[in-house]
Amino acid sequence: QSTSLAEVKVSAPSHEVMEEIMSQLIDIGALVPTEDVEDAKLESVEQDGVAPDDFYVSTIYPTEVRVKGQWIRVQNQRMDGAIAITETDGKIQAKCKVLRDVKIGEKVVVDVIGIRSIRKTESREKRNKEEFSFMSAGVSSERRVELIVEQVAWELRQVRDRGGKIVVTAGPVVIHTGGSEHLAHLIRQGYVQALLGGNAIAVHDIEQSLMGTSLGVDMKQGVAVHGGHRHHLKTINTIRRCGSIAKAVETGILKKGVMYECVKNNVPFCLAGSIRDDGPLPDTQMDLIKAQEEYTELLKGADMVLMLSTMLHSIGVGNMTPAGVKMVCVDINPAVVTKLSDRGSVESVGVVTDVGLFLSLLVAQLEQLTSPYSVAKA
Repeated sequence: QSTSLAEVKVSAPSHEVMEEIMSQLIDIGALVPTEDVEDAKLESVEQDGVAPDDFYVSTIYPTEVRVKGQWIRVQNQRMDGAIAITETDGKIQAKCKVLRDVKIGEKVVVDVIGIRSIRKTESREKRNKEEFSFMSAGVSSERRVELIVEQVAWELRQVRDRGGKIVVTAGPVVIHTGGSEHLAHLIRQGYVQALLGGNAIAVHDIEQSLMGTSLGVDMKQGVAVHGGHRHHLKTINTIRRCGSIAKAVETGILKKGVMYECVKNNVPFCLAGSIRDDGPLPDTQMDLIKAQEEYTELLKGADMVLMLSTMLHSIGVGNMTPAGVKMVCVDINPAVVTKLSDRGSVESVGVVTDVGLFLSLLVAQLEQLTSPYSVAKA
């Protein structure tokens, strides 16, 4: 593959238009000629949680800002943040921060001067193929799904075996479609290092473990059982009586399922609450800001993220995840897959299919791969 260099002169009728154009060019990796490079413009924060009006909005791509003549790599890269500059003992640091976290006295990057995005050179043909496969109906065919499952299984095995980090964000549909045992298997076999979700996935997973139903539907026969509409509330009540999911496992009340495997295998999880939650479970974080912080912490160092049929949490996770992290989005709704792929990350893979079927195929494919899993001894 060969690369070419183009020098483009940009003009605009106003500073605002020029700023918009330059922002888009920076996002795709365009660089200002060396002789024209200036330091980034900085403005002080005058109110906690409020950035200067013209602050630069960060993207998922690795970014550098020029301060005092040197290029500084931005830490905690993510979408839709501000870039805060601090200097301690002569050492300059640049960090992405969500707006609520900027503090009085901090300097924030404004305008688009002195900023550059670090982009990988990739095959245009490969990029076009991936974009086409995301947007085409072909992605939903079973043959295509099986092909992607093989690729995902191989990637999962590689990440796990080298001691990498795999994060799963999952919705209650995983349980409703019979995927609970398969996700539990992945956790048990060391393929999951963190689980992100909401109140519902934990409630219905535990409901299935205790009562054999999910939303009152018998998971073996596929029919609603008499009084089943109360099962999830009884489940919540049981866990609340125990005090936590971990205590329910310790006392022997909870003996199987996704949440059971998380506790038994020391896999950290965060359940982010919402206004519609019943209960909620004692483990559900109802403070949204704290939930976002916990999500961000669990995503640090992730090599791969599996997004399983939860548009709300998947989009949130996508916004917190920098480029370079492999993302696999599985949903029966093509619009959800397209929405996540539109973040522009070339490391994303979209699968339009039933999530229960996907997990079943994934576990089967992983079992076909060689070398059984064993925990490495320190």
